[in-house]
Amino acid sequence: MTPGEMEMVEVFTSEGKGRGLQAAKEFWAGDVIFAEPAYAAVVFDSLTHLVCHTCFKRQEKLHRCGQCKFAHYCDRTCQKDAWLNHKHECSAIKEHGKAPNENIRLAARIMWRIEREGGGLTEGCLVSIDDLQNHVENFGEEEKKELRADVESFLNFWPPQSQQFGMQYISHIFGVINCNGFTLSDQRGLQAVGVGVFPNLCLVNHDCWPNCTVIFNNGKIELRALGKISPGEELTVSYVDFLNVSEERRQQLQKQYYFDCTCEHCQKGIKDDLMLAVKEGENKPSQDVVKEVLQFSKDTLEKINKARSEGVYHEVVKLCRECLKKQEPVLGDTNIYLLRILSIASEVLSYLQMFEEASGYAKRMVDGYMKIYHPNNAQLGMAVMRAGVTHWHASLIEAGHGMICKAYAILLVTHGPTHPITKDLEVMRVQSEMELRMFQQNEFMYYKMREAALKNQKIQVMPEPTNEAPSGLFHTKQ
Repeated sequence: MTPGEMEMVEVFTSEGKGRGLQAAKEFWAGDVIFAEPAYAAVVFDSLTHLVCHTCFKRQEKLHRCGQCKFAHYCDRTCQKDAWLNHKHECSAIKEHGKAPNENIRLAARIMWRIEREGGGLTEGCLVSIDDLQNHVENFGEEEKKELRADVESFLNFWPPQSQQFGMQYISHIFGVINCNGFTLSDQRGLQAVGVGVFPNLCLVNHDCWPNCTVIFNNGKIELRALGKISPGEELTVSYVDFLNVSEERRQQLQKQYYFDCTCEHCQKGIKDDLMLAVKEGENKPSQDVVKEVLQFSKDTLEKINKARSEGVYHEVVKLCRECLKKQEPVLGDTNIYLLRILSIASEVLSYLQMFEEASGYAKRMVDGYMKIYHPNNAQLGMAVMRAGVTHWHASLIEAGHGMICKAYAILLVTHGPTHPITKDLEVMRVQSEMELRMFQQNEFMYYKMREAALKNQKIQVMPEPTNEAPSGLFHTKQ
């Protein structure tokens, strides 16, 4: 955080929440309140050879560290920039014989930085690592067992020549990682690739209907305003996906972050009625029928997760179609169980290049999301973008262009104009606008030209569907 950015926010005591951050000046939608580099960050274990360990970009060819053979980098520049943080890690990996898991690696990187700079306030930080909450006292038996195992693994990895820390302090660091580790995405914001600790971000409290969002862009997190924020107003972000009824969100927040959410949306159950909507009118289903369909939906989602993890996508499509047949006469258009199935169906059918069917499901999903999500929600923007691309592939150019424009407007606020995904979207927006004009002038000619163009170029295939549910803001160990 620059000195200028530090003047834009103030640490204060938030009623019932402890410390928080408030605005010291007025902000508008899309304003970057502050940007913050990671205090320490690591790539996930499963992606260490696919993602640069400095900038977290996915690359086809990465340069491997010649010493430890573990760290990978885009080029010499990234390798040189990493050396201060990698130097001790490099020799420890060589000595240990192999790299430990991501949790141990992150704890070690934090400790080496503390060894260099001390545990107090560092430049650009409003709070020190020592002062961050660890919630170790709230851990259950299973979490305590995992903590003991982590501490033991850490001590096996930590070199004897480095500064030695007490068990309590090591436990504090693991507690900080457990509840404050922020998930880092690749350069296009489409896949979670690592985890880092950002002390200033840790001061921003949760609200289910927040006034800010967090995005990882060009090696830093950005806290961005979602609308007008007045001086003295608390800055908030959502730690969990809003697409859950208030009771489920509260349970998730208590389990993951150890607090009871008292935001207005939770206290008043705002939007719960939409998320649990059932068909109205003369064909209104009985409570027993609704209960049966919801249970069928939950069971189907479990089967879908299994089929997705095995890559059996035609089975996923079959399960979605069967579930929708049961849901459609009973559940309302905004019911979250219907929306979850529509989302999976549209994503997997797009991957299988069955764009016409996928676009119908995508349209219904977006219509439901628009009634539930905050108008400037990043997940809404990404969903509308995917739906727009699906419509474009299905030759539904008017609807596709409309969705791409809508997504672009949302992502300008949530991601900003310099983010790679917004830049990609701008190119798509210009292209679809040009195609739409051509389509309106001569429909027959447009389809002929499109057909010829698609024959000559490899069709843009949708990325393979992931089995990941939208994660919370902070990374938790699986």
